[in-house]
Amino acid sequence: MNLPTCAKLQTGSALAVVVLLLAGCAARVEPEVRTVRVEVPVQVPRRTPDVAVPPWAAADLRKSDSLEVKVRALLAERRQRIGYERQLEAAVKSCR
Repeated sequence: MNLPTCAKLQTGSALAVVVLLLAGCAARVEPEVRTVRVEVPVQVPRRTPDVAVPPWAAADLRKSDSLEVKVRALLAERRQRIGYERQLEAAVKSCR
């Protein structure tokens, strides 16, 4: 079987690669055992009860109500909103 010179080189180099790969497999090295800590966020069930939305004081205002009634209702609603926001912040803080 007469192969051209280029084909002989390719066959010889392929054989050399196979021999090197097999030699690499023969030099068996025990794998290094090590512990790696991986921090992954995990979903945790929420432990806080739902924060109920209060019945807002200004929700029942009518156009015909006096200015004093409207101002008092809006001031009361402001205090309700501040308390509601504090409850929400406490619920969020407890989930962290």
